Amino acid sequence: MIVECTADADPRSVQRLVDHLRSRGKLVHWVHGPQPVLVCPDERDLDPRELQAWPGVQRVIPIRHAFQLASRDYRPEGTKIRVGDIRIGDGEPVLIAGPCAIESRTQLLETAHAVREAGAHMFRAGAFKPRTSPYSFQGLGFEGLTLLAEVRAETGLPVVTEVMAPEEVPLVAEVADILQIGTRNMQNFSLLRAVARQPKPVLLKRGMSATIEEWLLAAEYVMAYGNFSVILCERGIRTFERMTRNTLDINAVPVAKRLSHLPVLADPSHGTGEAAYVIPVARAAIAAGADGLLVEVHVRPEEAWSDGRQSLTPEAFARMVREVRAVSRALRMIQ
Repeated sequence: MIVECTADADPRSVQRLVDHLRSRGKLVHWVHGPQPVLVCPDERDLDPRELQAWPGVQRVIPIRHAFQLASRDYRPEGTKIRVGDIRIGDGEPVLIAGPCAIESRTQLLETAHAVREAGAHMFRAGAFKPRTSPYSFQGLGFEGLTLLAEVRAETGLPVVTEVMAPEEVPLVAEVADILQIGTRNMQNFSLLRAVARQPKPVLLKRGMSATIEEWLLAAEYVMAYGNFSVILCERGIRTFERMTRNTLDINAVPVAKRLSHLPVLADPSHGTGEAAYVIPVARAAIAAGADGLLVEVHVRPEEAWSDGRQSLTPEAFARMVREVRAVSRALRMIQ
């Protein structure tokens, strides 16, 4: 159950309500967001009408799922997340493109200008790269953040980049417009709490072996600690299939959108691991209802220091943009 208070609710009155619920043996989590929100996972023996009458209470929402704040029961209308003039979850697919890793200033700027020209709304690139092998390229680190800031200043594109450790959050947040939590860190709860304590949106990738419920509960962690601007990203899960790097779970797009009010993106690059499959799967993701795409693009994929095999050329990305927009237009015509 969620008890949402008014923005001007007296903290003393809210505390009395917390004490009242705890005196009845209930676990209560007080979310200190734009307005006070109380989450009470065990709603047995609680009368919503009694709580609604409490001073400062705006509404009481019974929730059917373990994830409370991320549930569509809480916000049936859906959440739209604004990044500058861009609105994620507003009906128009948001396209985020760029290289897997920042390699050099020339590579970064060349790619950024190319994807902007092709129709990208935001730029993505990794300054910090979690790699399976400790001997693989790990990114340029803080030097990469400096280059990302230059890209944003020169192109006007908002930037998305991954943060890997709680202590790095303040520095990454100075540059990034959206902070990405990668698949390997989906259940790094210290990191989730850290990104929750800063105000910028968080892009949460599904863990490669995570269920949809575990993914939504990871989003719940971020929201429970005060940041409600969470964007879900289906990036492919590990299955028995070996012909592709991962299996992009198209099912997850409509399931997550039905269960949650949060916007959902898809990453067909990691979802397939092969550039030849990225565009068809991107079309499928938009057809399934994804609010946008996260795609890897490199000006010279054959020379990429990481994930070159799944990276589109700028020309292929431009074709993808045309095709996914055609799919989006067709969907709007039949709805």
